This record gives sequence, structure tokens and C-alpha cells, in this order.
Amino acid sequence: MTDAKAAWQLPVCVVGIYASYLTQGLLQENLSVKKYGLLGDSFPELKALTGTQAITCFVWAGLLLLFQSKKKGQAPFTAYWKPAISNSIGPACGYEALRNISYPAQVLAKSCKMIPVMIMGTILGGKRYGSLEYLCAGLIAMGISLFAKQSSSAAASKLVAPNAPWGYFLCVINLLLDGYTNAEQDEVQKRYRATSPLHTMCFMNFWGGLYYGAYLFFLSNSGSQLIKFCRQHPSAAYDVFLFCMCGAVGQLFIFYTIRTFGSLVNTLICTTRKFFNILLSVLWHGSPLLPQQWVAVVLVFSGLLLNTIYKSRKTKLVKKLN
Repeated sequence: MTDAKAAWQLPVCVVGIYASYLTQGLLQENLSVKKYGLLGDSFPELKALTGTQAITCFVWAGLLLLFQSKKKGQAPFTAYWKPAISNSIGPACGYEALRNISYPAQVLAKSCKMIPVMIMGTILGGKRYGSLEYLCAGLIAMGISLFAKQSSSAAASKLVAPNAPWGYFLCVINLLLDGYTNAEQDEVQKRYRATSPLHTMCFMNFWGGLYYGAYLFFLSNSGSQLIKFCRQHPSAAYDVFLFCMCGAVGQLFIFYTIRTFGSLVNTLICTTRKFFNILLSVLWHGSPLLPQQWVAVVLVFSGLLLNTIYKSRKTKLVKKLN
């Protein structure tokens, strides 16, 4: 890729990811705290958002695949059924946590993915990490602990069922399942190297939509409740539609960024985006953070950015040696 081409493509990717996921974050928080109608009804099924988004992303990716030529050696759609299970349950736990903890707290908790990865890597894989990586993990752990100990009454008053321990526990489950999903997707990519990101997006969401369709309409009445609520409150249906479309467009920008610039660039974009998610939540929804919580936010994102820069330099060094 020429420097001139990269010069305009990277800003487009950054703007696309920021616009999609910052908007989706606002909509997600809006659905978790907003009162609909004259009676002030709360949105009943936050975890159902995973299913509606999966169906939307499957249809979106499927339509785009129709306009692409078929490649040989791509993964069969059956290769995604296992990671799709964890990819369905994990985000649902994250959405459900918003009933118990504030949106900034959820974003911050989900940003510490590297800590369980390092712990499991040390215990199960016998891996050793550099001193800078342990420093980054320490900064993140300190930040999460400090944030969790402080609580803004104004933010807590907006929650449906304030319960910080349960909310953070759901975020931990979300992180563990996300780790499994990423590992399984990596294995599929290794076995079928011709598989395109759009192909993965399509069939991961196919299985996710299938699982959630079964849960929403056959194993529970959540689907009928969701449809009934959206019929009673058209503004809620509009919020759900925008939420799903933001996710579909955002996934395309992420996959394109990874393919064009690599996963490290994508990680840096997504890491900084999460900070702006918190800032936008504070400004837009009036979810104030205490001074100590702002210190916690700085600690977490300092650790994340340091770790990203460290990995980037490490990757460049390995390439030079090879």
C-alpha cells in the first residue's frame, strides 16, 4: 500500500469506528437507563440486543458477500458453531451488567482483558511476560480497583438494579468468554487461511442469530416481550434499529482496518475509542465521575496504551530479526 493511499484510508477507518461505536455506546446506555412512555417503562430485555444485532449483522454481511466472488479454501459455516456460543453469551452478560453498574464502569471493566489473558497464559501455558507487561497489568488492576471502590450517587440512581459485585462478575464472565471466542476464531483462521473477515462476520453472526432466535422465541418469551415493548414504544424500536446498524457498520470498519493496517492499529483505535465512550457518557447522559474515578480511568488507559506500544515495537523487532 502506498503512503498516499494509507494517508486517507486510516483516517476514514478511525472516523468510521469512532462514529459507529460511540453512537452505539450512547444507544446502549440509553436503552439501559431510559424510561419509555408515560408510565416510565424500562427496556425489558437488554441481553436480547445481542441476538437482534447478530441477525442484523448476518443479513448485512450476507448481502455484501453476494457481490463478492467466491474463494476456494474458506472455512465451512459449520466451523463457527462453537465460538458463536461464547460470542452469544459473553456480550449478553455485558449488556445485562448495565442494569447493575454504570456504563463507564462497564467499559472500564471490559478494557482489562489482558489481565485474565496473562493469568491463564501463565497458569495453563507456562508463558513468561516482560516487566513492562506486568507494569501495564498492575496499572489496569489498580485503576479498576480504585474505580470500583468509588461510587457516584447520581450515576447509581439511574440504574435499574444497582448491584456492583454482580455487575462486575458479569463483566468477568464476558471477558472470559470473549477470550475463548478469540482463541477459537484464531484456530479457524489458521486452518482456513483463505477465509475473509466478511465471511467470518457473516457466519459467526449466522450461528449467533440461530442460537438467540431459539432462546428468544422457543426457550423463553423474551422475543415476544421485546416485540410487544417495541410496538408499545416506537422510540425504543428506533433505538434498537440504530443500535444494530451501528454494530453492523462498525464491524465492517474493524475488519477492514485489521486487513489493511493490522490488528495492532485496530487495537490502538479501539482502546482510545473506549476512553471517549466514557467521556461521551459523562457529557451526554450526565453520569458524573468522582475525581478518584477519573484517576482510575487515566491509570487503566495508560496501562492499555503502554501495552499496545510495547507490542507494536516487539512485533517490529521480530520482523527485523526474521
